[in-house]
Amino acid sequence: MKITSTNLAKPTKILWNNKEVITGIYKTPTTQPIYLGKSDVENDEVSDRKYHGGEFKACYLFSETHYAYWKTLYPDLDWNWGMFGENLTISELDETQLHVGAIYKIGGALVQITQPREPCFKLGVKFNSQNIIKQFIEHGYPGTYIRVLEEGLVKVNDRFQLIEQDENAITTAQLYKLIFEKNKNQELIKKAINNEALPIKLREELQKFLS
Repeated sequence: MKITSTNLAKPTKILWNNKEVITGIYKTPTTQPIYLGKSDVENDEVSDRKYHGGEFKACYLFSETHYAYWKTLYPDLDWNWGMFGENLTISELDETQLHVGAIYKIGGALVQITQPREPCFKLGVKFNSQNIIKQFIEHGYPGTYIRVLEEGLVKVNDRFQLIEQDENAITTAQLYKLIFEKNKNQELIKKAINNEALPIKLREELQKFLS
């Protein structure tokens, strides 16, 4: 995996249910390296810190590979990297092979894979259709948030160097399915609730489904 694009956002006003909402989902590519901090990306807009930013959502990654699929569904949009609100567009990111808790060195930062992105209405506003929420969930390739263990600069073409991985850990794709499916796999729940790369709140929510 390597960085295809580094993306930042300025605060943008959108209208939702007749109310103005500030969002940082409108990210665009930057030509400069970006700094991954412990709670967010420096100079990036994080408007709603209840759901974005913080230790387990310090930076969002999305795969370059999936752009082609979405372009066929939404061909009339103004496409560019950062379209899904990701700080880092990544080549060869495969959620089915990406293990929660895996640690990577990238540029000057050390990061850990945490949780997949759960879409909200802001993605629907950006894509001019709230249908994308259901489509995004059903497609099953949500990208991933990361925890920043060591802060540092990253730039385009920086490669991910795997430092540590538990092959038995749940993958990002498995966790995403587990979050949304009604009949939850009990073995995967056990893997998830014992994985300290996930926030306690998410682990507690999944534990409720453990028989």
